[in-house]
Amino acid sequence: MAVAALCVAGLARLTGVRLGYRWHEVPRLAAYGLITALHFFLYIWSLEFTTIAHSLALVYTAPIFVTLFAALLLGERIDRRKYWGIPLVLLGVAVLAGLEPRLDARMTFGDLLAIGSAITFGLYSVAGRRERDRQPLLRYATAVYGMAALWLLPVALLTATGPHGLAPSLAVVALGVIPLAIGHTLYNASLRRAHPTYVNLIATQEVTGGVLLGALVLGEMPSVNAIAGTAFTLAGVAIVMVAGGRQR
Repeated sequence: MAVAALCVAGLARLTGVRLGYRWHEVPRLAAYGLITALHFFLYIWSLEFTTIAHSLALVYTAPIFVTLFAALLLGERIDRRKYWGIPLVLLGVAVLAGLEPRLDARMTFGDLLAIGSAITFGLYSVAGRRERDRQPLLRYATAVYGMAALWLLPVALLTATGPHGLAPSLAVVALGVIPLAIGHTLYNASLRRAHPTYVNLIATQEVTGGVLLGALVLGEMPSVNAIAGTAFTLAGVAIVMVAGGRQR
């Protein structure tokens, strides 16, 4: 998160976007940073306990939470017929978690962490949408990533191991630059131009990519139940997004 904040702040400076945060903005931006920190922390922590297929599929039930939060907090509703996809999503989660032959207390805990990440991802998405008319994209992203880094710093200090402590590895720097500074900033840019539900739906394709990379790079082959549960979950999310008429 710190690497991402530095990258986006540098880009803001190069493009003439002024940061200059005011004191009355700090509590709001700190709250957004906490939501962001929890989303990433819960997701990464979940991978210690459950599989990539489980974690990604559960995290990407987020469009359901995005839809609900956008309606409740922003008044941006979608057609009621789209909500028929929710039971299918829940069925997919049941197949994914409840019928998993390897399911145990450890995996269940990891699955719960992934669901927590999905809920905070929904709030993160709504926050990005809410700020579209309040401040420039790069100013917002710098603050949110920076605040998230501050929230996560105590955890990093408590869990730092090895001779290099908190010194970031090349992999950590790459994660900060590519999926965060570039990927999530583009995600936040999309939130300013389209309903957050539809933006989040496109992001669910990370499930497919993550499972494939997990199999190819780590040799972590998904079970039949994981594949079936993921398919049900994504189908339900797709129904929520595309069924019925126009958004309201």
